Amino acid sequence: MHSRILVGLLSAAFLSVLPSAGALAQTSNVCTSPAQKLDEKGFVEIGGIPQWVTIKGERCDNPIVLIVHGGPGNPMSPFSDVIYGGWEKDYTVVQWDQRGAGMTWGKNRPSEDTPLTIDQMRDDGVDVARYLTQHLGQRKVILLGGSWSSILAVHMIKAEPDLFYAYLGWAQMVSYRDNLPATYTRLLDMARLAGDQDSITKLEGIGAPPWTNPRNFGILRRIDRKYEGLATDPAPAHWWQRAPDYATPQAQEDYTAGEDYSYIQFVGWKGDGMFSQVDLPALGTEFKVPVFLLQGEADYLTVPEISRGYFDSLMAPVKAFVLLPRTGHDPNSIMVDAKLKLLNEKIRPLAD
Repeated sequence: MHSRILVGLLSAAFLSVLPSAGALAQTSNVCTSPAQKLDEKGFVEIGGIPQWVTIKGERCDNPIVLIVHGGPGNPMSPFSDVIYGGWEKDYTVVQWDQRGAGMTWGKNRPSEDTPLTIDQMRDDGVDVARYLTQHLGQRKVILLGGSWSSILAVHMIKAEPDLFYAYLGWAQMVSYRDNLPATYTRLLDMARLAGDQDSITKLEGIGAPPWTNPRNFGILRRIDRKYEGLATDPAPAHWWQRAPDYATPQAQEDYTAGEDYSYIQFVGWKGDGMFSQVDLPALGTEFKVPVFLLQGEADYLTVPEISRGYFDSLMAPVKAFVLLPRTGHDPNSIMVDAKLKLLNEKIRPLAD
């Protein structure tokens, strides 16, 4: 559930297409020398459909960082150069537009009754990671994810731990039964303390979760953004200026349509979407890879107590939990800088 409605993707008819993952497995990797620069974008056959992948980095021998986007309908491909471009000197930065989102939605355009499932998207993510190791001639990748993608990333690592050097997460979701009630209670308490009658009326009107009305989560999220905005530093405005390739009217239409589709798949028409099935502790608390979690102090959608409780229960070769001031659920410079610090100081040595 990425923080803001991001728009802007390009219809891909005229863009270069990467080799399919299946075909690539039969060929040598594209890296002819360690110093080779990477700048690729296009579709890869993943899970039976073409899915959009971008790969950028200064050297082929740098560690691969696969950034799994949130939402689930909010790809970061249009914004990656601005936000993560500075990482490309030391890392190969990969963005992937998931099934039902962004460029991938524009290429495939599922019907409203075509379901998204966590298992299907987990398998897609594993295939993307495997494709990257084959395509770039490396053994493993570093996996990053937050919010919705923290759910997806944990499922990926539990399914195929040998593909990953480490997991770096933020705004860590834990379970439907824990996260949503905690958010509702926190926001209602804050609204009452502030004498915010408008928010009180809206929250009391929808009642405590679980819900069967898909609009209720949106109501909650708008109130959450209001209160987080009072306690956090916003992201720089230029972050959300789309790269030229993604800034056409058709791109914006495709992005928004994919966002709407993915939102309904996440919450469900009757509260029965993918979110209702989330229970990460049920997957087991033992991890075979190092786990690093960043948590905003003012994150009211994945409240710190819930994320910290989950982290404390985990058994992993190495783990660390970092609480970030002036940071909420939405990404900001504090969070992005903290990601890079953990990558450089804790995670890169695992990949060298």
